[in-house]
Amino acid sequence: MKIIVTSIFVQDQDKALEFYTEKLGFIKKTDVPAGKYRWITLVSPDDQDGTELLLEPNDHPAAKEFQKKIFADGIPATMFGVADVRKEYARLTEKGVKFTMEPTEMGPVTIAVLDDTCGNLIQIAQK
Repeated sequence: MKIIVTSIFVQDQDKALEFYTEKLGFIKKTDVPAGKYRWITLVSPDDQDGTELLLEPNDHPAAKEFQKKIFADGIPATMFGVADVRKEYARLTEKGVKFTMEPTEMGPVTIAVLDDTCGNLIQIAQK
């Protein structure tokens, strides 16, 4: 068994699609109608057949509340691996991405946390 799709709640699918592709560099894999929303998945440019990230509308009241509370408490919704956190931090900062935590060493891991502008904090990590 393996993970093929994981999701993240977003306030606005179009805004999230733009941020995740144009700022973070993911590639759109799927974008099809799904009722009043769309099934939009993204993949890493380095692993286009790998795990897909679903931009899930936070339309359900429980999803909105969950997203709002973990954001307010400073808890990242998910984590993305990068080869060099400091280099990625510099690249993203140059693109206007706002960070809530600068690159920080935590034992053998270096992390940073960014705001995805769609209701989530995202942690990037270098092992």
